[in-house]
Amino acid sequence: MIKKDYKYSELTSKIIGCAMTVHRTLGNGFQEVIYQRALEIEMAAAGITFSREFEMPIFYRGLQIGTRRVDLLVEGLISVELKALIKLEDVHLAQGINYLEAYNLEVGLLINFGENSLNFKRLSNKKYKPDF
Repeated sequence: MIKKDYKYSELTSKIIGCAMTVHRTLGNGFQEVIYQRALEIEMAAAGITFSREFEMPIFYRGLQIGTRRVDLLVEGLISVELKALIKLEDVHLAQGINYLEAYNLEVGLLINFGENSLNFKRLSNKKYKPDF
């Protein structure tokens, strides 16, 4: 699962491994918040630091126009958006990428617990600005 091509591959692989443990234990069918709480327990046990529902400002033309809470911000580097849907749609991928761009984060994960098998997508921000 660790691929050198992916930025933060070791950390994202650990997060995905924790999510797989949660899905294997709980299966599908619960609300998103249940998976979020279980994933937090797994990540804490794995020594992964994170902020839950981390509120971040949204800017437009240099003005703050609102805020959005990312489900999990891992080690201040990786946005993790959780879903508990029958199937991920393109709109969910677009949402995850929009959050990366709005927060100027380089890497994110979109994890769906609602399917029979855990579904996850690694997301990257092509508009990332390192000196933002």
